[in-house]
Amino acid sequence: MNPPQYILQPVRPWFIIVSLLIALLLNLLPWGRLPGVPDVLALVLLYWNIHQPRRVGIGVAFLLGIAMDVQDASLLGEHALAYTLLSFGAITLHRRVLPLPRLLQALHLLPLLVGAELVPFLIRVLVTGRFPGWAYLIDGFVEALIWPIVSTLLIAPQKRAVDRDDTRPI
Repeated sequence: MNPPQYILQPVRPWFIIVSLLIALLLNLLPWGRLPGVPDVLALVLLYWNIHQPRRVGIGVAFLLGIAMDVQDASLLGEHALAYTLLSFGAITLHRRVLPLPRLLQALHLLPLLVGAELVPFLIRVLVTGRFPGWAYLIDGFVEALIWPIVSTLLIAPQKRAVDRDDTRPI
């Protein structure tokens, strides 16, 4: 038996803004740069770059990256560069990734997520001259593991009911 095919409703702009703000607030939580803590803002940004590349693009990624740089008190442009490259990769791959099941999407997006963690890692190594350890690169793998959950949560408000009801107009 085939799973039901959903016809998605158009996404509301306020939902995109609220989801990005919630992700930004989750990144502002005081757990610091602990290994294994996912970058929720990168995941939500990646989702919207894949599903709505014309509404959430590289400029939004750059601005959110600057906000994360200010919050982390890190080198200005570190997260901005990582989020910009992540968005560029997501917009480039969005037509290839969309028809795939969520687990295969996670596999396709794994290099992008690890690359987004690698950019600030390399910048910190080059600027400070200290090697922080490979544990910081595990975040990309954790983000790929929770990609199906994030994707399911963000697409849920757009789905229409499978069973048609006569009281609904569509």
